[in-house]
Amino acid sequence: MSLSLLTDIASGALLLAGCLLVVSGAVGLLRLPDFYTRTHAGSLTDAAGATLLLLGLLLQADGWQSAVRLVLIMLFLLVTSPTAAHALAQAARRDGERLPAGDEGRH
Repeated sequence: MSLSLLTDIASGALLLAGCLLVVSGAVGLLRLPDFYTRTHAGSLTDAAGATLLLLGLLLQADGWQSAVRLVLIMLFLLVTSPTAAHALAQAARRDGERLPAGDEGRH
């Protein structure tokens, strides 16, 4: 087996895993019962799915300029996605969005 074939297989596996994770997150957004669990599903699959997709693309990058851009995009997503999810949940809590039943006593 050549190195090119192994790289293509690894890239394809990462891209497929990223696609499956993003699709499962979309299903979670449609099926989960309340705002907070939907936000959690969306933020996790956004960060993890995009990371897997970008890693798969990184293995196929032609030059170092493309690789650096992909790494910068990945770092940006890994910082902003959890931050945005936290800000969204905090704003919803301040606006009176209730926690799911059973979670009222926890802090």
